[in-house]
Amino acid sequence: MLEAQMKSQLQAYLSKLQKPIQLIASLDKSDKSSELLALLEDIAGLSPLVVLTTSGEDLRRPSFVVAPAGEEHGVRFAGIPLGHEFTSLVLALLWTGGHPPKVEQQHIEQARALDAELSFEVYVSLSCHNCPDVVQALSLLAILNPKIKTTVIDGALFQDEVNERHVMAVPMVFLNGQVFGSGRMLLEEIIGKLDAHAPQRDAQMLNAREPYDMLVVGGGPAGAAAAVYAARKGIRVGIAAERFGGQTNDTLAIENYISVLETDGPKFAAAMEAQVRQYDVDIMNLQRATRLVPASEPGGFIGIELSNGATLQARSVVLATGARWRNVDVPGEQTYRNRGVAYCPHCDGPLFKGKRVAVIGGGNSGVEAAIDLAGVVAHVTLLEFGAELKADAVLVTRLKSLPNVTVHVNAQTTEITGDGQRVNGLRFTDRVTQKPNELALEGVFVQIGLVPNTEWLKETVTRSRFGEIVVDAKGHTNVDGVFAAGDATTVPYKQIVIAAGEGAKAALSAFDHLIRQPQAQAVQGEARKDLAIAG
Repeated sequence: MLEAQMKSQLQAYLSKLQKPIQLIASLDKSDKSSELLALLEDIAGLSPLVVLTTSGEDLRRPSFVVAPAGEEHGVRFAGIPLGHEFTSLVLALLWTGGHPPKVEQQHIEQARALDAELSFEVYVSLSCHNCPDVVQALSLLAILNPKIKTTVIDGALFQDEVNERHVMAVPMVFLNGQVFGSGRMLLEEIIGKLDAHAPQRDAQMLNAREPYDMLVVGGGPAGAAAAVYAARKGIRVGIAAERFGGQTNDTLAIENYISVLETDGPKFAAAMEAQVRQYDVDIMNLQRATRLVPASEPGGFIGIELSNGATLQARSVVLATGARWRNVDVPGEQTYRNRGVAYCPHCDGPLFKGKRVAVIGGGNSGVEAAIDLAGVVAHVTLLEFGAELKADAVLVTRLKSLPNVTVHVNAQTTEITGDGQRVNGLRFTDRVTQKPNELALEGVFVQIGLVPNTEWLKETVTRSRFGEIVVDAKGHTNVDGVFAAGDATTVPYKQIVIAAGEGAKAALSAFDHLIRQPQAQAVQGEARKDLAIAG
């Protein structure tokens, strides 16, 4: 089942097992059960501490449990966890076998302290790059706490179940039979939803933080670069991010970042975080900023209020809050979000196998999505508001060569319809003839660009008519001591490499601002040397 190189790598990982584990398989006579059995036999053959039995009695077949030897409680995989989920399987093996997870001790203690019977079911697709984070978090909860059960289900393999439970987007998590959440979630985020006192404790800890010389708001490429450049100056730096990695977490392939031939978004985000952690930067993840309070006097502290009630203070601030997918804003979009309305074709496309879908948007993202989906679904209809597709010519040529794709330009989407449970159609108007049209379909993928995450700044920071933070060539905003960078600003061309460069520039500008302030004693390390030279 596994190739020789993968076997060799897996054997090296399994050498880290500290105690015996068992794989309990529930199989039938299907081809998929044969594939799963071959995979499990390969794994068991790589370590004497792994034992395989086929005595499982789970109703989902094929499936298997990873459990400590002599026990039946563990992480269950319903399907064959390859693709993006192979790493999740490897980690489940290691953690069950006693290898310590790379997780902050406070989160481990919180997980073990959860005192309720919790049964999680998470539906995934093997091509989903957001699913592994959720799978690994829920797997670790089940391994750490015997009151927690986790089952990972390949939605493409268990289609009847997916249809019955109206799963139209992945990852989709059910807790004790009820929808718990969808989309990428980190361990601390899941624990926070389970532990009612977590936000209050977070707020208390954050309020106790000493003021920073520089506080970065946002953890995407711009924010990460700003934090690194600031930390290298020897000053006290904090970074508050709603989701470290930002949009890169939702990006599949990255092939145009100079010096990196090819990677994917989650790997890129993890690498950014690892580099920031190499420096003395206080990283505060899962923190959403809600208000900026300018300094009351030159050189004074700027306040950043957070959604949990905490307030952080700093002598300078770099805003790098990025952007999010733009909604089409028509009736039915929010009603059927994750019930046929989707934003990630790579993640959710396999759930629409053999069905009819529409893609809204004729730029690169929309055309790429249509090409990708055409290989999975029965038919794709692409709708572009303008008179022609805006995507690169090579993509348009590829799109038009596909037999199961229809393109409508001058098409204004007016409504996404459904039966109360899921999407069943879309209405659009031809902008030239004003003729209304209806499409019968099962899914709608929205790919119409981005909107900056700046609403919380509207009372303090000057923004463009598109909501972007207005900055000058050095990243200055209209507020003294406040700088901005990346996709949230008026800088053209929203690209990872540009955001990173703008983040570095904003940090250098903020540092230049700091060394010119009268409160020089607050600057630490190398900054003190610079001040001595300047004096």
